[in-house]
Amino acid sequence: MINGRSGDDAERRAEELAAELGVETLAVACDASRSDEVEAAYQSVFRRFRRLDVLVNNAGVLADALLGMISPADVERIVATNLFGSIYHLQAASRLMRRGRSGSIVNMASIVGVTGNAGQAVYSSSKAAVVGLTRSAAKELAPLGIRVNAVAPGFIDTDMTRALPEAVFEERAASIKMGRVGRPEDVAGTVLYLASDLSAYVTGQVIGVDGGMLI
Repeated sequence: MINGRSGDDAERRAEELAAELGVETLAVACDASRSDEVEAAYQSVFRRFRRLDVLVNNAGVLADALLGMISPADVERIVATNLFGSIYHLQAASRLMRRGRSGSIVNMASIVGVTGNAGQAVYSSSKAAVVGLTRSAAKELAPLGIRVNAVAPGFIDTDMTRALPEAVFEERAASIKMGRVGRPEDVAGTVLYLASDLSAYVTGQVIGVDGGMLI
C-alpha cells in the first residue's frame, strides 16, 4: 500500500513501483491524523491482500518556532500528524498482523526526539513520544510475533530541511562528524533492514541514522 494525502501522488507512485518491481500495489489517499481515514485505508488493504507484513510509519510534519512563539495551530498539527498518526497506523496495522502472528513495524522518530533541539520543542517532543510508543508496542506485540522498531534520522537532505534558512542548514550540517548531510537512501537502507528478516531478532530498538551527530 502506498499512502499519501494526495490520491494522485499515491497512485502515480504505486504505478511506478508496480512497473519497476513487478508487484501488486494499492494506492490510498489518507490523512494520518484522521483515525477514520486511517481505518478505511487498512480496510482497503484487508480487502485486497487479506494480510499485512510491514508498516513503515513515515508521516511527519515540522514547524520550527521558539518557546513563547509557537501557535496553537502548529502544536495541534505537529502532534496530530507525528504522534496521533503514528498511533492510529500502528493500531490498525497490528490488528492485521495479529492474524498471521508476524510482521514488522518501523516508526520514523528523529534524533531530536532523543537529544532535543532549540526551536523544535513541539517537534522533538512528538518524536520523543514516538520513541516511547515504539518501546511500549514492542513489549506488547513481541509475544504475537510482531516486531516494532524506530529509525531516528539526523540531518537529512530533504525538501523539509532545504526549506530552512541557509545559515541554519549550514550550521546543522557542520555538526555532523562524518562530514556530510545524510541522504534519503541512508535512512531507507536502515528501514529496509528493520523491515526484513535480517532483523528477525530485533525489536524495541531506536536506531540513529545521523552520521555521528551524537558521538
